[in-house]
Amino acid sequence: MQTNEDVIFSARLQENISHLKERYADCFDVVFHDFSCGQTPAVIVYFMGLTDSDMINRYILEPTLKQLSEDGGITLGDFCKCLPVSSYTMIQTMDQAVMEIGDGNVVLLMDGEERAISLYLSKWEQRSITEPEAESVVRGPREGFIETLMVNVSMIRRKLKSPDLKMKSIRIGRFSQTEVVVAFVSGIIDSSLVTEIESRLSRINIDGILESGMIEELIEDNPYSPFPQLQTTERPDVVAANLLEGRAAILVEGTPIALIAPATIFTFLQSPEDHYQRYYIGTAIRWLRYFFAFIALIGPSFYVAIVTYHQEMIPTTLLLNMTKSREQIPFPALVEALLMEITFEALREAGVRLPKQIGAAVSIVGALVIGQAAIAAGLVSSPMVMVVAITGIASFLIPHFAFGITIRLLRFPMMLLAGFLGFFGLMMGITLILTHLFALRSFGVPYVTLSTVSNLSQLKDILIRVPTWKMNTRPRIGVWNRYRQGTNQRPGPGRGGRRR
Repeated sequence: MQTNEDVIFSARLQENISHLKERYADCFDVVFHDFSCGQTPAVIVYFMGLTDSDMINRYILEPTLKQLSEDGGITLGDFCKCLPVSSYTMIQTMDQAVMEIGDGNVVLLMDGEERAISLYLSKWEQRSITEPEAESVVRGPREGFIETLMVNVSMIRRKLKSPDLKMKSIRIGRFSQTEVVVAFVSGIIDSSLVTEIESRLSRINIDGILESGMIEELIEDNPYSPFPQLQTTERPDVVAANLLEGRAAILVEGTPIALIAPATIFTFLQSPEDHYQRYYIGTAIRWLRYFFAFIALIGPSFYVAIVTYHQEMIPTTLLLNMTKSREQIPFPALVEALLMEITFEALREAGVRLPKQIGAAVSIVGALVIGQAAIAAGLVSSPMVMVVAITGIASFLIPHFAFGITIRLLRFPMMLLAGFLGFFGLMMGITLILTHLFALRSFGVPYVTLSTVSNLSQLKDILIRVPTWKMNTRPRIGVWNRYRQGTNQRPGPGRGGRRR
């Protein structure tokens, strides 16, 4: 039975127990353990599986018996003094008790006391810290977030030890009571950004939050845009780097995926390894990624437009070979491209859903076998198979899955426009996408930051990756703390180094 009105603890223990048992009716895993503190009845309430029973015996029952043997009686205040646990909270209401019990803590109630104690003795199984599979790097940290919020918070604290790293907690979900933490660095972030994030989170009124993706959909600026407006990551180093740039991170209990706000289109095309490798290597790979992201978007549509409407642009020798390969194909280029792209996406999804031991083999072998069989059967031409393969490889270069799948889905309307209108349709599609991107905002920050850059210093970590000793300023996100490091950081003899 759910009550809308919070109940304050009574001095009568049995009345308090009756309220809690009513709230936890038909819950077999909740434990009400009765014991006596001298002449005073007491009860501890906790969930099996969420609380460490050994710690209950060691830190609650044994100290109580010892205190009784010495003094012959104990009160709630005396219990706090002899308690060998430093983490406890005094609570006054039933709702507070329900929340603490749901978090895996132990709630202690005594007769004659109008308050209770919540002891932080939670313990449950959790996944070990491993490298994120979706964000693996050659050089860099190998640790990733897990599903336990406090572990994730501690991993960020290890990287940013300053007390200026602030963590604000909020509970979301009427039934799930999911804990959500907003992390930011005071003195760097724009305070209005923190206020806006807290305002959007506080407006959420929902039964439960099970993953950070639900939070993302409820706080983004444009819910109908296909583009992600918050960056997602499983890496603590990525979160720490963004916090130092003036952004905020949102951590959710029960998921290893953290949200970073605000985001721009360039954050989705950057990898953490860009900053761990030499700067010219990072710049080259970044430009390669930009180029192939564009190929992933327009590759098939460009081929369809040329083959259907603009054959004069193809060199004569290549045109003859393409004509020969297509002379037995019964479908136009548009249908051929749609057939191959849908098949490729189905194979990719099948490879993701299958067990890891066979998923990669099925997707690769399936693509080879089906592609070869389709060519032999005369359903598609060999140039189309090559175009689809190049496009698929190009989409794999996009570091962030959410942005990559957006590009993959936008390929289909682009192919339809190119198939019906040729280059005119292709340019129309590109214009519509660019118009949408330039109008898009992420927490008030333009999605395409190049539209607001007033000097070249702001391009140091967008189009290129300059050396670390040249990145003196932070990205401009609202009102900002401009300088991130001191001047004259360039290394070399005579600049803090020693000649040999």
